[in-house]
Order: sequence, then structure tokens, then C-alpha cells
Amino acid sequence: MRSAAAEDGRQASVSVPRGVTLQEIQRPVRDKLDDVSSAMARIVASDMPLVGQVGAHLLAMRGKLFRPTLLLLSSQVEEREGSGKEGEAGRDKAVTLAAALELIHLATLVHDDAVDHSALRRGMPTVNALFSHQISVIMGDFLYSTALTHLVGLGDLEALQALTRASTEMTLGEMRQLAVTEPLRFTEREYYALIRSKTASLMRTACELGALAGARQYGAALGDFGENLGMAFQIADDLLDYREEKETTGKPSGLDLREHKVTLPLIHALREMSPSSRKEVERLFNSETVTDEDIASVVRIVAENGGFNYARERGDEYAEKAHDALANLPDTVARSSLTASISYVMERHS
Repeated sequence: MRSAAAEDGRQASVSVPRGVTLQEIQRPVRDKLDDVSSAMARIVASDMPLVGQVGAHLLAMRGKLFRPTLLLLSSQVEEREGSGKEGEAGRDKAVTLAAALELIHLATLVHDDAVDHSALRRGMPTVNALFSHQISVIMGDFLYSTALTHLVGLGDLEALQALTRASTEMTLGEMRQLAVTEPLRFTEREYYALIRSKTASLMRTACELGALAGARQYGAALGDFGENLGMAFQIADDLLDYREEKETTGKPSGLDLREHKVTLPLIHALREMSPSSRKEVERLFNSETVTDEDIASVVRIVAENGGFNYARERGDEYAEKAHDALANLPDTVARSSLTASISYVMERHS
């Protein structure tokens, strides 16, 4: 990527590595991520057997801990943890915040799966498929409430405000999506507002919480980084939904199309396609039963009308903004990993 600084004739202070793996990005905080997993298990522990069963299933499918990774790395951008009581308190605080953040993220996934009646998540049965729709809704509420209750114990009002604000934004984003009555009239501006609420808000909060735990003076820059990374992340994810198969994503290919959801590739393609192609798309969106052939046909139409290239370009623009947000941070290992996360987001295949 070429930074705005470079285009202005200034020396770019952050280089973006290519082909980086998530394991490499997580290496500076690997031990703390293990602590986050343990903290999550403690928070959701319950004497009620059913809650324990559902909680264990959710923790088994919790994913790659990408948001806690961003939080922990953000907390270390100054590399001044130290070995004293202050340094240890900062590390413990970052772990607690990361555990609460990931539980809230899990809650959103549980609720999304319930709303969408999804059967699979990351190749595993969803809570509503394995247990019931009612249990899925209630368990999502339980994850929210226990995560926030745990945060209250920290006595950090700023952190609590940040997470509750993100939770509200994500809820409003879900309502915004459910309010769409004519999917094929969904605009690009509405799409950006939606993904900013549903995805970017929590990534911004992850980085802001990290700043509160160890790099307070860089809170604004880290928040901007997280929001733009989140926008790029969701655009890349929406591209994956079109272009990757079940074995890679852990969910059926073309799931958004099957659920009659319009994302950026299709939004752009609709502006370019012929009337006959639009009728083909309308037929899919008007059908209650969508076949693999229907999906393949619309995917081809989107590709032929530049939808994939356009979405990739917009994703690259947000990735560039994320890159620029890190320019004035200290040259540390943590900043290098945050920079590498940009390429990971844009190049990932799952």
C-alpha cells in the first residue's frame, strides 16, 4: 500500500509487511492471550449445568481472539510495562478488559446466529442449532451481563462507558439491518453506516481499551486505527462470503446472498449490470429457496460488473487510513504487530 504521507512527499514511518500470519502478530502477547482464555472461562462459569454446557460450547468455538489481540497490543505500544506493581496492574487490567470484550463479541455472534437462524459458525453447530433458539437468545444476554458485571469490578468508568457505547452501537446496527425492507435499494452510504456499527465500533473499542490499560496518550490514534481496520475487515469478510468455499470459511458459500443480504460487491454491481442481469438478481432475492446454481449465477454477475474489484479498492482505502493512524506511535514491537494486522485483514482467507 502507498500511504498518504508518501503521496505528500513525506517519508512513510510505517511499512506494512506482506504474508504475515495471525500467529506472528500474536507472538508478543501470546502468554496474555492464554490468560484471556482462562479469564473468559472463569467469568462464564456457573453452577447451572445448562449454562455450563452452552458456555463450554461457545468457548470451544470462540475463534482466533483477534479483538483481544488488538487490545493487548494497543496496551503495549509504549513498551513500558515494567516489573513493578504498576506494570503488573496494567497487564492484569488489559487481560480483564480483553476477556470482557471478547465475551461481548461472542454475545453478538450468538444473537446474530439466532436472528439469522444460522446452523453453522466456524464449522461448528451454533447455539440455536445445538440447543434451541430460546437458549441462544438468553445465553447471549447472559454473556453481555456477566461481561459488564465483571467490568464493574474493575471500577474503571471509562472502560465501562467505552464497552457499553460499543454494545449500543452494535445493537443499533443490527436493528438497522433488520429495518431494511428492500435489500436491492440498500445504498453504499447505508452499508458503511451498518458495518461501522456492527463491526468497526467494537474494533475501535478494543484499541481504545488497550490505550486505557497502558498507552493512554495514544487513545485517539489507536481508536482511529481500530475503526478503519474494522471497516477494512468487514469489507474483506463480505468479499470472502462471495469468493470462498465452505471448507475455508466454515460456513456455506454465499451465505449473505442466501439470506438476501446486500453487501458492497453487489451494491456496486447493481449500478453497472444490464437489465437482464438485474432480473436474475431480483429472482434470487424474491425466492424463498435459493439453490447453489442461483448463488453461482449472481456471483458471476457481480464479478463481471466489477463488484469484487470495487469492494477491494474501498477496503484498501480503509486499510490505508488504519496504516496512517499508526504513523506517530512509538517504534515498538507492538506497533509492528498492529501494522502487520492490516495485511492480515486484507489477505486472509478465513
